[in-house]
Amino acid sequence: MTELVLCSVVLVLLGLVWWLVEGSDDDNGGGGLMQPVLVPVPVRRYPQGR
Repeated sequence: MTELVLCSVVLVLLGLVWWLVEGSDDDNGGGGLMQPVLVPVPVRRYPQGR
């Protein structure tokens, strides 16, 4: 029984490590959080009341 529990714990830890490494968004290869997109905002140089 102890061997089964130990094997299960090792498999879960290996799966967790693999999931964290594959889910990294450092290379923007998909997965993980996506980088925000910058949208240009028009800016008026002079006030409208002129």
